[in-house]
Amino acid sequence: MHIVIMGCGRVGSKLAHILEDKGHSVAIIDQSPESFRRLRGGFKGRRITGFGFDRDVLVEAGIERASAFVAVSSGDNSNVISARVARETFGIENVVARIYDPRRAEVYQRLGIPTVATVRWTADQMLRRLLPEGAEPLWRDPTGQVVLAELQIDAAWVGEKVATLEEAARTRVAFLTRMGEAMVPDADTVIQDGDVVHAMAHARDMERVQDAVSHRMERGE
Repeated sequence: MHIVIMGCGRVGSKLAHILEDKGHSVAIIDQSPESFRRLRGGFKGRRITGFGFDRDVLVEAGIERASAFVAVSSGDNSNVISARVARETFGIENVVARIYDPRRAEVYQRLGIPTVATVRWTADQMLRRLLPEGAEPLWRDPTGQVVLAELQIDAAWVGEKVATLEEAARTRVAFLTRMGEAMVPDADTVIQDGDVVHAMAHARDMERVQDAVSHRMERGE
């Protein structure tokens, strides 16, 4: 695939290197030529100086043959405008924009522009480390309504089937981490000692879900 990246900061340059290592062709756009110093010496992709919402600049970057467009500059407005130009003018379906303002991210997501809300994600990761006793989100959709969280489960759940835990907590277990390896369980998967349980639920229900798995009631209680 050919992928166009707007913004050659730390995220943009890292993405460019990863994508190139995976065999994709990359063009990266930045208004400051100095930003391209973040690219490694052997980078084979194109470096385009200009604004990512400028049509001529996008054409020079190969947007007309691109399979995806990524906007990760330091400006929310520039990222969104560029993403809209890539999608609406050039018909690029796979478009992603980084947004710092979580309120804007929700609006743009509803407009059909996939976004990564940097501030919200960072805050969630910090909370997971500050408050390990609770179910802090690993991931949250841009609207903030659906979360993926690591649950703190009572040891009494060991030996029970995942389906039993799901029924008790009225939630869906997305995956387990067992001995450092992630696995997608089925209804008959038995919870083992040391398993880390990750559940997907509506944000308003997560406290209830955590309470339900924090202890294991005996049958009949």
